[in-house]
Order: sequence, then C-alpha cells, then structure tokens
Amino acid sequence: MNEKLTAVELDLEEIQVLPEREALGGFNYANIYASNTAVALNAASYWSVAKAAAIQTIVVKQH
Repeated sequence: MNEKLTAVELDLEEIQVLPEREALGGFNYANIYASNTAVALNAASYWSVAKAAAIQTIVVKQH
C-alpha cells in the first residue's frame, strides 16, 4: 500500500459529504473503567532473571 499519487490523479479525486447525525443519538452516557497493573521481580542472586508483567484493562458500558 505504498502507492504514490501524482498531482493530476489527486485533482481527479472526489469526496462526498455524509449527512449530519448525532453521534450517540438522544441522551446517552457511558461508564468507563480503566485499570493498569504492573509487577516486576529481580532476585538479587547470581544467574537471576528479571521478570515483569503489565496488564491494562478498559471496560466501556454505554447506557
């Protein structure tokens, strides 16, 4: 998808304007819950291995 357009080709492109509408329609609200958790461990001994984990959770509930 690395096609390059010439100026002539770009001038020939057309656009269409979409009709207006409300994004959520009427009275709506959403609850958003987000959680970030991270843990890291590096034991202080010979031949130890550092380990880490991270989790991100996002929950959106629209009413």
